Amino acid sequence: MPKSSLVLGPLLRYVDEVSASIWVETRAFSHVTVTAGERSWTTRTFAAHGHHYALVAVEGLQPGSVTPYTVQIDGAQVWPPANSAFPASVIATLTHEKPLRISFGSCRTSVPHDKKTNRTHGVDALRAYAMHMAAQDGSLAWPDLILFLGDQVYADVTSEAMRQFISAKRDITQSPGTELADFEEYAQLYNLAWSDEANRWLLSTVPTAMIFDDHDIRDDWNASLSWKREMEATAWWKDRIVSGLGSYWVYQHLGNLSPGERADDDIWQQIMAHEADAGAGAELDLTATLDAFAERCDQEPTTYRWSYCRDFGDARLIVIDSRAARVLDPERRSLLDDSETAWLDAHMRGGFRHIFVATSLPFLLPTGLHNMESWDEAISEGAWGPRAARIGENLRQAFDLEHWGAFQKSFREVAGMASEIADGVRGTAPESVVFLSGDVHFSYVAEVERTSGSRIVQAVCSPIRNPLPVAMRSFAAIVAYGIANRLSRRLARSAKVAPPPITWTGLKGPWFENGLATLAVTPLGLRIWWMTGIIDNDDLEHPRMREIAAITVGGRP
Repeated sequence: MPKSSLVLGPLLRYVDEVSASIWVETRAFSHVTVTAGERSWTTRTFAAHGHHYALVAVEGLQPGSVTPYTVQIDGAQVWPPANSAFPASVIATLTHEKPLRISFGSCRTSVPHDKKTNRTHGVDALRAYAMHMAAQDGSLAWPDLILFLGDQVYADVTSEAMRQFISAKRDITQSPGTELADFEEYAQLYNLAWSDEANRWLLSTVPTAMIFDDHDIRDDWNASLSWKREMEATAWWKDRIVSGLGSYWVYQHLGNLSPGERADDDIWQQIMAHEADAGAGAELDLTATLDAFAERCDQEPTTYRWSYCRDFGDARLIVIDSRAARVLDPERRSLLDDSETAWLDAHMRGGFRHIFVATSLPFLLPTGLHNMESWDEAISEGAWGPRAARIGENLRQAFDLEHWGAFQKSFREVAGMASEIADGVRGTAPESVVFLSGDVHFSYVAEVERTSGSRIVQAVCSPIRNPLPVAMRSFAAIVAYGIANRLSRRLARSAKVAPPPITWTGLKGPWFENGLATLAVTPLGLRIWWMTGIIDNDDLEHPRMREIAAITVGGRP
């Protein structure tokens, strides 16, 4: 059977009231056409490292409309696939009348869906969600957005299929071994992540927004200056970081951008200039441009912003880059550099019913973990002397102690912004300020203790499919919630860490199942629920969903 000219996609990415962005990877230089209703939009592919991509800008749609669409490559229809068991892929534009609904989660390994792998990795919550959505009666029950909060791909912990691909092209006894080395391997990793039939349909018909976390590049990415220097001393790191950031721009970030944001993007401007050149017959090859861009983003992170902001009527979603924008200099250590902090400060404003702040790393960790990370940061930076600093650095890397609590400067700045919004200092106070996060491989809800103003809540959904081993779950719960809570508070004080400017407590959790969370704006407040996939009667092809937990965040405290 001949290979399809469509390698990957279509992915429905940015969607607003009147426009949509549809992303594809093709097998060769081609013209890609999206047809929705009576209209069609066509663009040429661009190339990077021998791969071919297109983002088709669909414009002039009606607000609140639901329109089936097809994809053609060089005139031949390639989507939907023949004899598909799934509903038609549609573009559902936004409307202010429809209450906002967002699904979110993080940490998903791309492994088979057989009985053996389900025992080790659990049922893929995203695939179960896709089957659930496909069975819904119409699109009203579908979310307006699926928000992926990092670790969609694992560049450092590869699956058997990925290891086989790597072994066929290079010697895995040489560094970086079975970890990813170049753009070609990243392209294959994304193919494995997004090519399952059910997930592919879901991504073609529900808009998605994305942000990276560490495993998109490597565990503990930018945990500290010591970590960064250690990586840069290897012979393979430069190719990894350049390939990781370059492929992230192509596969994930480009689709995050609104039409206006794309117009301001230097690389997209090159694509559009080539598209507008009627005499340019050859495909635009962005390989050198993309590599130079990615290297600059790593070495000079202030030159590009990965964070972005979207408004959905009376709700605002702010998605923060908590990895690439870090300042690792011990004298100025910060999770967000000055320009990123200024950008966030400008967007943390009232006047909305709900403010959602998406950050892959939980802003409000369980207090035991938060205190431990603040203590470790202090001793790693010399609070107890050089010998303790070395021990602290080893602990930081061994136990992933590099969340917001380990960057006290940024934590306190953002806590101040959230409190000012909630108090109405930054405009009309919303009903809630909600941090959405993943990363930690368990889910929970926490809330800042307040007697007035808006509610400030942390909701975590992790993993989608990469559960903690059972033996580690008890350890994580004890460290986060048990006697270690009091011990870590004392340790933080002993290292002269000031008490947090806010206090918070757990409302629900933790739970450790694979899952995907959904939030919905309702008349009673913000409802958030977590669903996991289960298999009945060994029917691996038709997983269903079961609710794990739910909570409604009502009005003011």
